[in-house]
Amino acid sequence: MHVFTLPAEDWNELSIDKQVIRHLILKHRSFVDHLITLEDYYEGKHKILNDKNRENKLVCNHAKDISDTASSYFIGNPVTYKAQTDITDLTDKLEYAGADEADGDNGLDLSIFGRAYEYIYTKKDETDLMIKNLSPANTFVVYDDTIEQNELFAVYYYAKRDDSDRTDIKYIATVVTEHYKYILNIQNIDGIQPTYEQAEPHYKGEVPIIEYLNNKMGLGDFELQIPLIDAYNALMSDRVTDKEQFIDAILAIYGTLLSDGDEYDEEGNKISDSADEAQKELKKKKILELPDGTKAEYLTRTFDENGVEILKKAIEQDIHKFSHIPCMSDESFGGNVSGVAMEFKLLGMENITKIKTRYYKKGLRKRLRIFANFYANKGISFDVAGIVPTFTRALPKNLLEISQIVSNLWGKVGKKTLLAQIPFVDDPEEELKTVEKEAEDDLKRQQEMFSMTANTPPDDTDTSDSDSDEPDSSQDDKKDPKKKDGKVNE
Repeated sequence: MHVFTLPAEDWNELSIDKQVIRHLILKHRSFVDHLITLEDYYEGKHKILNDKNRENKLVCNHAKDISDTASSYFIGNPVTYKAQTDITDLTDKLEYAGADEADGDNGLDLSIFGRAYEYIYTKKDETDLMIKNLSPANTFVVYDDTIEQNELFAVYYYAKRDDSDRTDIKYIATVVTEHYKYILNIQNIDGIQPTYEQAEPHYKGEVPIIEYLNNKMGLGDFELQIPLIDAYNALMSDRVTDKEQFIDAILAIYGTLLSDGDEYDEEGNKISDSADEAQKELKKKKILELPDGTKAEYLTRTFDENGVEILKKAIEQDIHKFSHIPCMSDESFGGNVSGVAMEFKLLGMENITKIKTRYYKKGLRKRLRIFANFYANKGISFDVAGIVPTFTRALPKNLLEISQIVSNLWGKVGKKTLLAQIPFVDDPEEELKTVEKEAEDDLKRQQEMFSMTANTPPDDTDTSDSDSDEPDSSQDDKKDPKKKDGKVNE
């Protein structure tokens, strides 16, 4: 991977030299052919299609399969952000800016080209930020020559052709620095080109084009396996050719002719070819009559079908082995595979995905800083220091196994931690509140069912026989102490 550098002391973002930008563009153009080759392989435009000496040209697109699988596993699920404080406003602005779509496009570019670029900008007549994925074939970032490799500026360009113009190709280059943005018209000629274009401040605090790397060397996931992919295509093409030649085998007749009764006109011109007629009849009736002492047999090429199949499997295994991307259609991935077994099968892909994640988090932290710097100028403050981007692997889960783990650890590990392990629980904290509330409701219902509610004393008011007209003898006894047991105490 080539890193574009410029001496730090020669750079001034308020004084852009078009010739410097032009030479950098020409340097970048020298690497574009390789990037186009990688894109062609992903799209199925393989080397075998240009082989004029082959009758059959089969393309078995392992490149697309590898990139689709790797990018989906890495960033198929949207990136989430966790923080100690409420960051709903920030995540809403990221969603409006198209962060999820940009992440998906960046993940695919990383797998194909080994690098990806995104541009954070504001639309015309709008005040909110937007995120746009840029092609690596038209974008590059320039760093200084210090050990820190600080970003100086980034360039996004395209060639503008005008056949009526006598000059050479003209490049329209968008140059973004730490504080300014330029849109330059650069002619592909030597000599001084004055810069009349005005600098436009972008208020983002950093270079608003972010470069992501797939790994330290900037290699794509199938880039080193292209020779193996070409060998697999050649083997499969030759295999089909051999089958066709076997079907269209030559019939050899010994000791006689298939037919010798050609007809001619008066001038000696052949009217009909008896051999052609005989061949048609033979193909139609599948019967051949030969005189004694003659024979007929097909001339066929013999090839070892088992050997070809073994070679095919060996090449295919090497493609997946060296790319670390397993074949998901393999029989070993079928059935109810345990979590540990699945982890061993995906160990290679998990390792390279961890490297992708490490480099991608670096770019995401810059994205968050740019959003914070931009909205701080509008009076909206975001504390991005404690925000942690979280990646979720796009992988089928064994829910039965996960439920058993959660059940065994319940009461020994924090409930929120355990609920976070369940794939379909998006918000563990909210889910924990729901669980606790349901537990309280269940307890209340059980208490009511078994009459375990608190006892309350009855009212002191005596309502018995309150409406009766009969006098209460007991009350009379209390009033007259001389009466006892209903008799007068003499």
